[in-house]
Amino acid sequence: MPELPEVEVVRRGLHQHVAGRVVAEVEVLHPRAVRRHLPGGADFAARLVGRRFEAARRRGKYLWLDLDGGTEAVLAHLGMSGQMLVQPVGAPDETHLRVRFRFADGGPELRFVDQRTFGGLALTDLVPSAGTLVPEPVAHIALDPLDPAYDPDAAVTALRRRRTEIKRALLDQTLVSGIGNIYADEALWRVGLHGARATSGLPLAKAHALLSAATEVMTEALGFGGTSFDAMYVNVNGESGYFDRSLNVYGQEGRPCPRCGAAIRRDPFMNRSSFTCPSCQPRPRGD
Repeated sequence: MPELPEVEVVRRGLHQHVAGRVVAEVEVLHPRAVRRHLPGGADFAARLVGRRFEAARRRGKYLWLDLDGGTEAVLAHLGMSGQMLVQPVGAPDETHLRVRFRFADGGPELRFVDQRTFGGLALTDLVPSAGTLVPEPVAHIALDPLDPAYDPDAAVTALRRRRTEIKRALLDQTLVSGIGNIYADEALWRVGLHGARATSGLPLAKAHALLSAATEVMTEALGFGGTSFDAMYVNVNGESGYFDRSLNVYGQEGRPCPRCGAAIRRDPFMNRSSFTCPSCQPRPRGD
């Protein structure tokens, strides 16, 4: 799943290429792409014609396009393989093209492409949350570390109050949003913590260091265009990020730890995997 840096890369591209443009036509080419818009594809398309995209915004891993009027937005769920692509008019259709937006200025189209159709688009109301307006399905999501209003002290307090394992807490989008499996593993490695350690006994300074590490690694990944493990994770121009070349533990099973040389370990975790250094990040006693 794309995480904060990958979604932010897409948001920046959308803001550059789509903000301020008026929708002339919407084609819904697969009904699953708008399944979260309960009135259906025809309603989704009709209600967007003549509307102007004001800005591309994001909270955590959630991405949306604000509409003129200030009360509605198009919320985009990228899922596992969703792509928002800006393509010249007349460019060949992608094999898995699901929704096409044409604009009144006759310029490049916006296309939603999704091979696995786990993602989708929906027209949704905007509601107040943490001092700003966000799509209603996003209102319960916490601020992410790159948000100007993010409060590290409040995030640390919420993290230490939760009775769970540290990695599970990092992935809880109601505590801190935007951190996924990749950047959780990288942040934990940077501060020498195992994800199975309990949040309740985590020292205050260590909790601050962990969230700072998560912020740092996501900021670095953003500078590289995000992490792309296959051709599905791309920006609006179809280009892949390359932070995967800088990963220290995630996906590095069997390779030497860059810090101590021990072989990186992979363990199952919530139907996914966790990657750790057994020397730098020893498991909690009794685990």
